[in-house]
Amino acid sequence: MSKVGQPESVLDGEPIITADGLTKEFWIRSHRKGTFGALRSLVDRDGKSVPAVRNVSFEINRGEIVGYIGPNGAGKSTTIKMLTGILVPSAGSATVAGHVPWEERRSLASKIGVVFGQRTQLWWDLPLSESLELLRYMYRVPADRFARTYATAIELLDLDPFLNTPVRQLSLGQRMRGDLAAALLHEPPILYLDEPTIGLDLVAKTRIRDFLSELNRTTKVTILLTTHDLADIERLCRRIIVIDKGQIMYDGDMAELRHRYGTASQLIVDFDNVPDQIPQTDLVPGIAIVGQEGPRVRFSFKREEFSAPQVLESVGFLGTVRDMAIEEPAIEEVIGNLYRESATFQSTA
Repeated sequence: MSKVGQPESVLDGEPIITADGLTKEFWIRSHRKGTFGALRSLVDRDGKSVPAVRNVSFEINRGEIVGYIGPNGAGKSTTIKMLTGILVPSAGSATVAGHVPWEERRSLASKIGVVFGQRTQLWWDLPLSESLELLRYMYRVPADRFARTYATAIELLDLDPFLNTPVRQLSLGQRMRGDLAAALLHEPPILYLDEPTIGLDLVAKTRIRDFLSELNRTTKVTILLTTHDLADIERLCRRIIVIDKGQIMYDGDMAELRHRYGTASQLIVDFDNVPDQIPQTDLVPGIAIVGQEGPRVRFSFKREEFSAPQVLESVGFLGTVRDMAIEEPAIEEVIGNLYRESATFQSTA
């Protein structure tokens, strides 16, 4: 796709999305038994205020891909709805592409693209091509610009085989590719993705991840990605924001997250020949054997104490090395450690 535009108020190197103390509370009415109790609950003020998002602050620069993750009910979707203008915050402020979302929702619409994995903006009974054509008129995209973005979307997302198929007959993966094309027809500088690979098979997930990576590389579109599939985060994001119970728990680099909350890394070494039992005392303190299958030995170590070459050098006395590989802690394990540490801190506070 051609290079996306941006409002004059947003320059390269400056935040294109800012959130400052965003808070959203929902009023939950009390439930009363019986017909008259139900009627009273419609007119009285009995109930309580429940916070969905509490004092959320961050900045996202143009061209970043940021993963925004957390368990169900953490506040991810509520945050996205405030940043798109669907919800008005109870407190705090935000700007998106130079606009206050809930005050300038119509103006903001041309600056953002939104894809919700469990919903579609396509017309169920129309062929995909006609849905995209209708969206062109809704966004008032000039004919020459539409022709360019349409052709690029067809090529990069491989839409041609099902362009004339009614949306209701598309597979989930095909519909998701159609929704991505729809969200990008007007070349928005910001793309919100909410579970874009949910329910997809591995091939469809890989195709969408590759497309998003290439899109960001070539157009510098800013992407805020919420997902439960942490493989999406690993493949696409260098920065991750973790939210739980409405509050941000971590905002930073993926590598730093692994460093702070990951367990030991592993070096897998294939030797020509090693003893069946290697005494732990033969190894440098801080390096441990965590598994052995014949000549293949797994060593664990902490990155802050050793580099992989240092580990390899220290175990070289065991025999001639034929092959080696490094395994980092799984991202699911890292995030789990973060949640557990946060829960322990909250319970003792």
